[in-house]
Amino acid sequence: MSGDADSSSPTTAASDDGADPPTIAVTGAAGYIGSRVLVRLREAHPDWELVALDNGFRSKVDAVGDVAIEHVDVRDRRRLDAALEGADVVIHLAAVSGVDDCDEHPDLAYEVNVTGTSNVAWFCRRTGAGMIFPFSMAVVGDPETFPIPADHERDPMNWYGRTKLLGEDIVRDFADGAFPAHLFFKSNLYGEHEVDGRTVTKSTVINFFVNRAFSDEPLTVYEPGTQARNYVHVDDVARAYVLSVERLLAERADGRTGATVYPIASEEDPGVMMVARLVELIAREEADVDTDVELVENPRSDETLVEEFPIDGSRTRADLGWEPTRTIDESVRRLIRKKVEEVRATP
Repeated sequence: MSGDADSSSPTTAASDDGADPPTIAVTGAAGYIGSRVLVRLREAHPDWELVALDNGFRSKVDAVGDVAIEHVDVRDRRRLDAALEGADVVIHLAAVSGVDDCDEHPDLAYEVNVTGTSNVAWFCRRTGAGMIFPFSMAVVGDPETFPIPADHERDPMNWYGRTKLLGEDIVRDFADGAFPAHLFFKSNLYGEHEVDGRTVTKSTVINFFVNRAFSDEPLTVYEPGTQARNYVHVDDVARAYVLSVERLLAERADGRTGATVYPIASEEDPGVMMVARLVELIAREEADVDTDVELVENPRSDETLVEEFPIDGSRTRADLGWEPTRTIDESVRRLIRKKVEEVRATP
């Protein structure tokens, strides 16, 4: 989709011609990904104006460096518009994420993932601001084409995937002829990171296994265990968003509009049992910890059980120059070594 941007747009700003530094807004800024994005933005572009918003639902931090996080809910369009005023690009990360959270809070998931996304996209349509919107591989459902392309047919199997698909459709429609948007087709995250000396993490599959290895409980793998997932480190995702902002600013300056979908994934897509066995091995090597791996009944009938999950990320690499830098093995070793340090430091 493409078209001519409205030259009278109030945010077709001087920042695009280099006169002033741009203003970049981040929703969901206090979260697992958003807080890392703020760190990476500040490191890469210390002169940019950063606006950070979050409603506190799953907040990890209150501020990132010199950037205070303002309590704004994306469902509140009036407050949202006021907070975003002057933004050249909006990185829209506010979401109820994950299958379990969306199942437990279906109304909230709809209001945030659909209505909130619509509010952000309408701001961008009205002002011409660029927009970044990530959505999950859950929109694909049971993939049939490998490696999975950006335009794979959407057929979500759960409420989380459905809300993100509705958000994707909204951004596509609103961006057409009005603003440039990058839609990130994102695989499974893992890893942790530091924000002002504080560890920020989330109970994703790999992180869960590492923490479990230091308990008296086995690493539980849902049957059949061969189901594959693609994994990408949270810091690699944050770097992709910084590169995306840079490109969106250039696209705004050129008057480009419409949405482009970018898969963001590594080249690692092991089966879940393989990941558990890797954590078991590294825990023994690095921490002299013995843990068991247990195959248990799968409580989720709404997940794909494919034994391979490669994703075609060629467009992301070509357009944004992004490459994943973290590997599962190296990241698990870092996590386990840190756990060992924490155990030794405990009185």
